[in-house]
Amino acid sequence: MLRPEVRFGRRKGQIREATPNDEDDVMEGIFLPVGVDLRQITILPKAEWQRIQDSLTARARETARIHAERKARKDMHLKSQALVNNWTNTIAGMSQQKLKAKKVRQQRQEEERRKVDLEEAKYQAQKRKEKIEEVKLQQYYENDRVKGFHKALLLSEVLKERDAQMEFKKQIKNLHHSKDEAIERERLKAVQLEEEKAKTQHMKRLQIANDQLEQIKEHEHLANVSRLEEKKEREDIQALTKLYQLEMQEKEQEERKDKIKRRQAHLAYVADQVTLKAIEKQKQEEEDERVRTHFRAKQAMDKLKKVKEEELHRLMEEQRERITNRLLARMKKKTDDEDERIAREIAEAEEERARELKAKEEKLQADLKSIAEHRINVIKMKEEKEKQERLEGEKILRELIEADRIYQELEKDKKHRNHCANLKLQETHVMQIAEKMAREESEKQQDTEYVKQKELIALYKEQEFQKYANKIIDEQSKTTQKLYPLLRTLHEGIPKFSGPAYNECHHFCEKDASKPPYLGETAQEMKLLNEHHTKARLGFTW
Repeated sequence: MLRPEVRFGRRKGQIREATPNDEDDVMEGIFLPVGVDLRQITILPKAEWQRIQDSLTARARETARIHAERKARKDMHLKSQALVNNWTNTIAGMSQQKLKAKKVRQQRQEEERRKVDLEEAKYQAQKRKEKIEEVKLQQYYENDRVKGFHKALLLSEVLKERDAQMEFKKQIKNLHHSKDEAIERERLKAVQLEEEKAKTQHMKRLQIANDQLEQIKEHEHLANVSRLEEKKEREDIQALTKLYQLEMQEKEQEERKDKIKRRQAHLAYVADQVTLKAIEKQKQEEEDERVRTHFRAKQAMDKLKKVKEEELHRLMEEQRERITNRLLARMKKKTDDEDERIAREIAEAEEERARELKAKEEKLQADLKSIAEHRINVIKMKEEKEKQERLEGEKILRELIEADRIYQELEKDKKHRNHCANLKLQETHVMQIAEKMAREESEKQQDTEYVKQKELIALYKEQEFQKYANKIIDEQSKTTQKLYPLLRTLHEGIPKFSGPAYNECHHFCEKDASKPPYLGETAQEMKLLNEHHTKARLGFTW
């Protein structure tokens, strides 16, 4: 079927049919759907179509233009930066120069710091070395041999100091002998001065004694004056005492008068109290009479009340008797009806009891029958159970026999395995014994080497000590002749080196000497040694 084609707003014609030669050709243009009326299609001119396309793609083209401008500006900027990068008269160039100068300065400072650190490290290493040497020297001084030598050195110094002190003491003694004469002259002069001083003090004491006598006389005069004054004061006190006694007598007379007045007033008060009591007694009697009158009136009222209550009680009793008689009549009638009902219920109960007895009898017969059947069933089940148990017992017996056979085989296998394991263990023990002997031999060799090294170290230390001691002795010989403590310490502490072979031989000799006579190297030797002497050694002598 033919389809119309529209290209750029104008008709192009009809599409020719496909031929076998142009099957792979690609048709260009816009194809319209089938059945479209070409007269209903609007055909646009090329300029209008171009305008529409431009209006649709305007934003994309504007975006592309902006990107192109930005890229051009960026390229220009990069080119400008590359151009001015090496300029030195710009702010950025000066900043770069400052940064480079700062970097060079920092590198130079870092180099100087490294030199300082290196020097400091060398200094610290030297300090550590000196400290280590000092510690080594201190450890060397802590050695017993060196301590003993230092003690001897101290003793020699003490002896030297003692000789110096003795010499100084002799010089002091000679100096004192020359000064004794001058001291004697000074003593005589001092004695003369003391005598003059004693005479002066005697005169002063006489003057003081005279002054004290005058003071004693003055004190006696003052004592006489004070006695006279005391006598006068005593007379004044006696006069005042008499005046006081007169005043006290007058005061007692006044008090006596007051007592008389108070007694008279009291008597008058007592008389008034008697009169008042008589009046009160009369009032009390009148009050008692009034109470008795009221009590008698109350008793009369109680009697009237009691009579009235008795009358009321009598009426109530009569009413109660009437009610009781009426109730008795009703109860009698009700009792007759109750007897008839009881007889009827008794008859019904007898019938019910007969029915129950019959039902029980029937139930008993049924139970007996079921019991007999159950007994027969139980006997049958018991016989079957016994048969089953017998069969199970035979089966268990066969299983036990089979298990016993398996156990015997396992025991044989176990014994065989144990025998093999014992053989392997014996071989292992032999190997371990050989290894132990080799290890002991190696340890002996190591001990020998250790002893040799120890002797070499001790010999080196002894040489160092001899060198140090000889140096000290040479220095001390220049200042003192007391060198025998140093020489004695030097010769007494020399160690004796005997060699590892001698030590090993000596060790084994000591071991053999310390071994008891009943100990052997092997079990066979132990058996032979202790076969006849064990009991005697343990104290069993029978």
